[in-house]
Amino acid sequence: MTITANSQLPNVFSQNLESITSKTDGLLPTLGAELVYTQDGAGRYLTFCWQYSELLGLNTEKIVDALNQTQTFAPVDKVTYLERLHRILTSLVPERFQCWFSYHQELFELDLVISPIMPSLGTTATTVLVMGRLVQATLNKKQARVASKTPTQIELALRSQQHQKLVNRITRNIRRTLDLNIIWQQTVDSLGKALRLERCIICPYQPSSSKVQVKAEYRQPQLKSMLGSDIDIPSEPAFAQALATLEPVVMEVPGYMGSGRQKTLVVATCYQDQANGLIALNWQDECYTLTESELELAKEAADQLGTAIAHATLYEELEIARQKAEEASRLKSEFLANVSHEIRTPLNGMIGFLKLILEGMADDPEEQNQFLAEAHHLSIHLLNIINDILDIAKIEAGKMELAYAPVKLDELFSDVESFMRPQAEIRNLSFRMQMPATSDEIIVQSNYQRLLQVMLNLVGNAIKFTHEGGVTVSADLVLKKANFQDQQFPGMVRVRVADTGIGVSLDKQDKLFQLFSQVDGSRTRQYGGTGLGLAISQKLVEAMGGEVHFYSLGEGLGSTVTFTVPLYQQPVMVSSNDSDSTSGAVSDSGAFGPC
Repeated sequence: MTITANSQLPNVFSQNLESITSKTDGLLPTLGAELVYTQDGAGRYLTFCWQYSELLGLNTEKIVDALNQTQTFAPVDKVTYLERLHRILTSLVPERFQCWFSYHQELFELDLVISPIMPSLGTTATTVLVMGRLVQATLNKKQARVASKTPTQIELALRSQQHQKLVNRITRNIRRTLDLNIIWQQTVDSLGKALRLERCIICPYQPSSSKVQVKAEYRQPQLKSMLGSDIDIPSEPAFAQALATLEPVVMEVPGYMGSGRQKTLVVATCYQDQANGLIALNWQDECYTLTESELELAKEAADQLGTAIAHATLYEELEIARQKAEEASRLKSEFLANVSHEIRTPLNGMIGFLKLILEGMADDPEEQNQFLAEAHHLSIHLLNIINDILDIAKIEAGKMELAYAPVKLDELFSDVESFMRPQAEIRNLSFRMQMPATSDEIIVQSNYQRLLQVMLNLVGNAIKFTHEGGVTVSADLVLKKANFQDQQFPGMVRVRVADTGIGVSLDKQDKLFQLFSQVDGSRTRQYGGTGLGLAISQKLVEAMGGEVHFYSLGEGLGSTVTFTVPLYQQPVMVSSNDSDSTSGAVSDSGAFGPC
């Protein structure tokens, strides 16, 4: 393994440095360099001072004698080093270069500046002053296979410094943005590159879910990407343990693509002692074993990331709420403009007809009665608009109270037909009503007036938005037990209103049941209405224990609206041999299609 170090190591070695510098004679420690020594032309050490001497096991009192006798700390390419030394003594010109030194099983890359110590005038220089710093420390590859995996003290110190800097860098990066995707990706990239990981992933976590999804990933090129894949927490012991304990978990796992054993570190990111994500780091087993201090550092980094995730998530939620509030304000403004137009139109008509009568503009009593009839019709239309507005206000305030009673479906259908068939015929549309084939009455548990209001809304919309073809109203039974208001019913009656009208595009259908929202504001002017009909119908049906669904294959392809209400008692069905009707199909699965 290779560990890179910067030119100045922080206070990781502060305690050791105090003892080292206090025992070193001369002025070398006062020069401020990490490594300072003097040598003669043969490469023999005259003085030696290094911040890491004791960590390497060198006795500071006899360090010069030990180095010269054993040559344990010497250049790897000694010939080249001595040639450079002689050149500097001859030219009296300092040189800077990088050189590898060996010490037992370890290799050290040093950044050195060698300067000749200027002699008295007329004499030859024989001594050099060397100042330098550690660039990296590497375990001897040949001996690594049999050497212990326990890191040396200097390795631990360098790693600790490196990891602390890494945590600081990640913290700085994630504080610069509130974009979750950027936070996740910057974190895995920083960890993966700095620690030379095989793979690093981040998964956001929700306590309500037993799975997490990989949202960001760093990986080596030979590995298959896990980005976007789901991970089942119970099947991954490290993930489950990290979430349960909120402590770092290290486990050994099989390697990828024949790369041997690997280790995985899993840490839960937390905010206020609540897990909100998981980080998983994967590295080769031949690398070093993590120490307790490094695990604590990993937990600190995860806590920082957890806080950043929480803040970014809160910002996203606030941004979404702000956008929704702005959209709601816009829709309400558009709704008020449409409603004011809808109210003003019949009101102006009523005023106009009554003014004609008051000014004696009617030619005869028959025309006067016609004006009065038109004014009355407009007043009813205005009343319906006001009732819609009041209904939605009651629903929103939670003050809509319904009285439930048995309702005969055939009577309901008969009333709807008497109201709506004339409107369909005026527009030259076909109008069909179909009931299931039963030998007795179909009775539902509902509120008659509100159920009639729902059907008139749905059928009225179907007629209004259909230019040719027709409208079909049908019902079928879903014989599957249902519960509503602590009462069990034998099934549901599903009413279907299908038309051959203008239809609705797939991307706009989600707006149909939103309050103050219309699929296309321009259609409101063309067809009239407040846009509250479907929203009111949905709220009423849900209040009566049913559901509303809308189906359309697209613009110009018609539409179908279905709703359900509880079946009060199960009727006796007529077999297909006794009836030619095909509308009385019975379903026990509720899987009827829209058409």
